[in-house]
Order: sequence, then C-alpha cells, then structure tokens
Amino acid sequence: MNIARKLVPGQTYAFVVVGVIFLALLAAAGLRATPGVLILPLEKAFGWDRDTISLAAAIGIFLYGLMGPFAAALFQSFGIRRTMVWALALMAFATFLSGFMSEAWHLIATWGVMSGVGSGCVALVLGATVVNRWFVSHRGLIMGILTASTATGTLVFLPGLAALTEAYGWQPVVWVIAACMAALIPLVLWLLPERPADIGMVPYGADPAAVQTQAAPQNPLVLAFGALGRAGRKADFWLLFATFWICGFTTNGLVGTHLISFCGDMGIAAVQAAGLLALMGIFDLVGTTGSGWLTDRYDPRKLLFMYYGLRGLSLIYLPYTDFSLASLSVFAIFYGLDWIATVPPTVKLSVEAFGERDGPIVFGWIAAGHQLGAASAAFFAGVMRTQQGDYLQAFIIAGITGVIAAILALMIRGRKGGTALAAA
Repeated sequence: MNIARKLVPGQTYAFVVVGVIFLALLAAAGLRATPGVLILPLEKAFGWDRDTISLAAAIGIFLYGLMGPFAAALFQSFGIRRTMVWALALMAFATFLSGFMSEAWHLIATWGVMSGVGSGCVALVLGATVVNRWFVSHRGLIMGILTASTATGTLVFLPGLAALTEAYGWQPVVWVIAACMAALIPLVLWLLPERPADIGMVPYGADPAAVQTQAAPQNPLVLAFGALGRAGRKADFWLLFATFWICGFTTNGLVGTHLISFCGDMGIAAVQAAGLLALMGIFDLVGTTGSGWLTDRYDPRKLLFMYYGLRGLSLIYLPYTDFSLASLSVFAIFYGLDWIATVPPTVKLSVEAFGERDGPIVFGWIAAGHQLGAASAAFFAGVMRTQQGDYLQAFIIAGITGVIAAILALMIRGRKGGTALAAA
C-alpha cells in the first residue's frame, strides 16, 4: 500500500480514507432508498400489493441493521477492506439479478435478503469503525460527514432514478445501482489501507510517537455477542437502543420508503416527490455535518432531545398541510436538517459508555435497533395504507414516538471509558 504515501503525505491520508468510505456509504444509501422509487412502478408492472412490496423493503432494512454488530466484528477479525469488497460484490449481484425478477419472492430474495446483508456491511457502523481507527481529534465532525453521506446518497440517486423509471421503466434503475456498486470495488482495493500503521502512520491528531495496540483476530460471533452481553447490563444501552429504534421508525423506514407514494396519493408526480427527498438530503448534509461539529462541543444528550423533539413535531405537521410547494418545502427543510443528525451524538455516547474497543460493536447493535425500527415503519405504513387508504395515522404515530425519544434521551447517563488508541 505504498500508493498511500505517494498520494497524500503524513496523517492527512486519513482524509483519503474518509473520501472512499463516504462514496461507499453514499452508494449503499442510494441502494437502500431505491425501493421507495420502485413501489409504484412494481405495482403497475406486476400487480403486487403495496404491503407485499413494503415487506421486501422492510426485510432489506431489517437485515441492513441486523448485520451492523456482525459487520463491526468482521472488520476487526477479517479487515475492513476484505469485508467491504465482498459486501459490494453481493449488492452488485443482487441488484443486477433483480432485473430479471417475475415473482414477488424474487423481490424479497434480492432487494430484501441479499441486498440487506450486503448493505449492512456498508452502513453507519463502518463509519464508526473508520472514525475510531483513523482519528483521535475531530471524531464528531468526521462522523457527521460520513453520516451525511447517506443523505447525499438520496440527493444523488433518487431524482435521477425516478426520472429514469418514468422514462424507461423499473429495470434500468436496478442495473444502474448494480453498476455503481461494482465500480466501487477497485477503488476500495486501491485506496483503502486497513490501518494507519499499515502505511507507517498514526491516526489523525495522535502523537506521532504513540504506539497503537492491535487485538489478535477473534471469532466475529464471539466478539459481537460478547460486546452485547457486556453492554446489555447497562441501562444506557437500552436507552440508546430505544431512541435509535425510534430514529429508524421516523426516518428511512417511514419517510424514505413511503414519502414518494404518499405524495402520489396526493397527486404529486414521482419525480417531484423524489426532488422533495433530494431537498431533504441537501439540508441533512448541512444538519448532520453541523451535528458532528456540535457533538464535539456540547452535551450529546441535549442535542438528541432537540433533534427527536423537532422531528416528531414535523411528522405530526406533514399530514395536515395542503401539500403545496410552499408547505412541502417548509417540511423538507425543517425535517431534512434533522434527518440523521442523531448519529454523531449516539456514536459518541456509545464510545463513552462502552469504551473504544467495544464501542463500535455496541453501536452496531444499537444501529440494528435503528433498522429494526425502520423495518417496522416500512411494513406498518404499508399495511396502514392498504387497510385505511391513507398514511395519516402512520405519520401521526411516528411523530408521537419522536417526542417519546426526546424524553428518553435525557435519561442517558454516559460514562467515559476505553483507551485512546486501542485499535478497532
């Protein structure tokens, strides 16, 4: 990996690593958001019920989260680069294969199971592991930037994919996603060292004379469940898990999956609705990066209280608007600033409470709660829409849970733990 020294000297190569991870997270976010574009075209093409399509999306979201702690353990046991290459290859294969589907179970197998497992290894826990491994200073800010890549994935992919769907149908959409996943594999192989020490460097902001410790490889299952066992004895774990469950329930599970079809019910075209999500993405890029900066400076529990409270109120507000351009723009800005701003404070609290080594794996379990909540919302909202004919109650219930999460966030204690340069 001498290419690292040639490209960027010194500790600043950590920012090249951030760039590669940002692109990977961006692409995986685009993949996970794509079912929201496909709901209406698949209904038209195959006659599948919305709750059936929502089930496939829910399974994918659930596995995306469930893989988090095991992915963190794989990063420690087999390496970030090797795990990412296999995950990207699986996502590329699954989405390409879905272009030939003809039965509902094909959708569940490809967009549910296979892409869910693959994308779960290129998710928030990847960002947490990289930040912990490559940075000592500015961790909150860098985590905010990496988290914002999921919003950028929505920004980059959805409007174009919606337009592509309207012009040429659903199949070109899945092939574009497959090509993006495959294109990232050589980039990861070329530019991503495993650790700073592998290229003769130390983490950004660390003392150049510091010695990094590296744990011997262990069984990923032992690592994942061992960290869970230790964390499960603390109330902070369950509070973080509960608040992040609600985070998923109120973001990608509900809005990310159903907003386009909700707007369709209100007579708004898919491209316009996707543009609304893109607008949210722009403001979330600002909000989440800013949240990382704030997390380095202020009490993360108070930040979570503010974020969840504002999100809950915005979701309650949406169904009662007139769905005009002005009201939807207000919602997109207000909600977008808060979309996943919760991640940097949650990561910081996880590391404070559970230490440098266990922290990323424990965050993986907490992130699993996020995606379990998202999967619940994706399926729940689809069922509510099928049974009641609208999304009103689904959005009101989600808004109330946001207010509950705001209260729970203030109950988190958090304790400093771990060693500064313990390698993940």
